[in-house]
Amino acid sequence: MRERAPRGAARTRKMSNNYNDVPLGIRLVQRLSRHCCTRFHARRDLLYKMSVFVLTFLAYACYHMSRKPISVVKSVLQGNCSTIQVSKGQECGYAPFDGPDATTLFGMLDSAFLFTYAIAMFASGFVAERVSLRYFLSMGMIMTGVFTYMFGIARTSSIHNIWYFIFVQIGAGIFQTTGWPGVVALVGRWFGRSKRGLIFGIWNSHTSIGNILGTLIAAHYVESDWALSFVVPGIIIAAIGFLLFLFLVDQPEIVGIYPEVGAQERRVANESDEEQDDEEQVRRQDPLLFQQINYRAQPTERTPILSRAPPPPTQSRGHGRPISLSHALRIPGVVEFSLCLFFTKLVSYTFMYWLPLYIQTSSTLGPELSADLSTLFDVGGILGAIAAGYLSDLSGMSATVCTGMLFIASPILLMYQQYGAESVNLSVVLLIVVGIFVNGPYALITTSVSAELGQHSSLEGNANALATVTAIIDGTGSIGAAVGPLLAGLISTTGWQKVFHMLILSDILAMALLARLVIKEFGSLRRSTHRIRIE
Repeated sequence: MRERAPRGAARTRKMSNNYNDVPLGIRLVQRLSRHCCTRFHARRDLLYKMSVFVLTFLAYACYHMSRKPISVVKSVLQGNCSTIQVSKGQECGYAPFDGPDATTLFGMLDSAFLFTYAIAMFASGFVAERVSLRYFLSMGMIMTGVFTYMFGIARTSSIHNIWYFIFVQIGAGIFQTTGWPGVVALVGRWFGRSKRGLIFGIWNSHTSIGNILGTLIAAHYVESDWALSFVVPGIIIAAIGFLLFLFLVDQPEIVGIYPEVGAQERRVANESDEEQDDEEQVRRQDPLLFQQINYRAQPTERTPILSRAPPPPTQSRGHGRPISLSHALRIPGVVEFSLCLFFTKLVSYTFMYWLPLYIQTSSTLGPELSADLSTLFDVGGILGAIAAGYLSDLSGMSATVCTGMLFIASPILLMYQQYGAESVNLSVVLLIVVGIFVNGPYALITTSVSAELGQHSSLEGNANALATVTAIIDGTGSIGAAVGPLLAGLISTTGWQKVFHMLILSDILAMALLARLVIKEFGSLRRSTHRIRIE
């Protein structure tokens, strides 16, 4: 029985290598570089990293871009001719959303997408570890584009059945889950731990940039032909998906680049007391976890610190047996950050889906201007993601950084609810500040923290665990993302003030869930300070 596991793992790796072929576009670039760009060929490792960074950035920006149109067109779909000014040739409302139950129907659409997304996310991470991420992402983006396009053509085809729209949202929710586990696993494979928080903070701005682009594109067409608000983003994401199929290199080894494992082995041997405690905790709770994912023999006094030969392709850090959901949950910190993300993503997605409509109902602005103003929340999200990543790198205390930003976010949310509608200038400032402190923790947990936990010392360098850990954290957060807009749609009928109270309470609960990790981080900080003083 003990010999079957390595044999099965070898079969898994062999199957993966059959799919992980060099993309057609990369083959063409390699031929050109050998003949006319030898300087570029010499720095190919850096160029491959840059290509992965840019392609994954574009990919997930497109995923978010395709999610935004529905939040922009809500005000037009439920338009009432007796309460809004209608220009010549413009429709006021679109059945079945033009009735008094429009808010409930929008809540059904949001829930159909978000709950499907949350449930499918767990399965998506499981699948992502076992297939080529190039095919996985390309297929997901193209199919996401198809379902986004289908929502738009409902207008040109005069489709008014609510179940058609629910079907489209469910399909989009399923294929949208291919995005996050795929792109995070790719960046985790190609980039090391040094300055990870800052790199991920900059990279994670794709979320906000995608939201901004999706809002601006949808707002451009919302008052003339809202169908194009969906059709254009659908075509764009499908085109970028085909670009990934041509040029995305999903593992360094398939282009002859082997990451250095010596530094990683030294890091595992010299981990801080905190991570040693975490590793021992995992051993006590789940001794089978190490038997399942550790392919290396235990080091002895004769084991060399540094490998004297480059690692073969089958033993690089990108390989290893995929771990199960139950084993991933036993990694210290996964449960706390997953539950924290449940509440932080609840707040962020409530803003994402309802902010344009809230601005329009609480002010005298029209649908297009309300949508444009709402993009400032995502501008703040870019700044917040970079700031959170930088502070995490500087301090090494991710839970503390998240808690501090959540603590500031609560009163800022109350200030925006009280004073945001008094003037446009004040609303601009408050929206940016809200975006910084609401999206900062959300971005840090979904990127740097997920990658850190997915390559925890207890995993012994098994990067294949990264997609599963990422799927667990983001899947749990996505349940919160589904609950938030649904509750907002129900509570808003009794007043928007109660919606903001719900968001503030969610921030407080998110802080409480990280309390144990914050105490642990400060304990580690005191121990390290004490050691420095002794030395």
